[in-house]
Amino acid sequence: MLELKNVSFTAGGDGKDVEIIRDLSLNVASNKFIVITGPNGGGKSTLAKLIAGIEKNTAGQIIFDGTDITDMSITDRAKLGIGFAFQQPVRFKGLTVLDLLRIAAGKTLSVSEACEYLSEVGLCAKDYIKREVNASLSGGELKRIEIATVLARNVKLALFDEPEAGIDLWSFNNLIRIFEKMREATKDRSIIVISHQERILNIADEIIVLADGKVSAQGSKDEILPTIIGTNYAQNPCVKMA
Repeated sequence: MLELKNVSFTAGGDGKDVEIIRDLSLNVASNKFIVITGPNGGGKSTLAKLIAGIEKNTAGQIIFDGTDITDMSITDRAKLGIGFAFQQPVRFKGLTVLDLLRIAAGKTLSVSEACEYLSEVGLCAKDYIKREVNASLSGGELKRIEIATVLARNVKLALFDEPEAGIDLWSFNNLIRIFEKMREATKDRSIIVISHQERILNIADEIIVLADGKVSAQGSKDEILPTIIGTNYAQNPCVKMA
């Protein structure tokens, strides 16, 4: 499904260039739930943004479903079926949850169809369908609504950048249940999650450890997880107020 060939990314700042991703190559097969972990500053979020097209790699190729998407825009990649969920979901004053789901689906969903997506992420549809996607929603609610938009898009590759960031323990527990359900329903879709959380790592088919801009380990959960338990690569969730 996804192949990165000798991908590098250099960012400029304070008068000098910094290489964040270094000659990185990896393959992601179809029908997989992948978790990418590693030390802070190792390039995890940057890698997800390179795949989605939010950032442009400075060297190498990115192949998706047999198509070279290296020079494609984020819009064209989205049309091919790549979805991205931000660490901090965007709020939209004046836009309702129903509006957002219709935009994601690319068609005029009926209220009942939109409600089905909300139900899948554990939200009572009647309480949310007409609400604005603004500051009145908690971090946990926004996360679940964002996941509902990914489901509405029916993407082939869903990317989640630290989805546990900024949510409380109750919302985190719901997030785990949603990911477990998505994993069970995975057919022609793969899911890549950037996370340090042990409970998310524990439902992965495959774990990739990224350090210093390179893949330092890649394998099944049973192979990789025991080697990183007790490190800051695999943490238990902290309680955060949303």
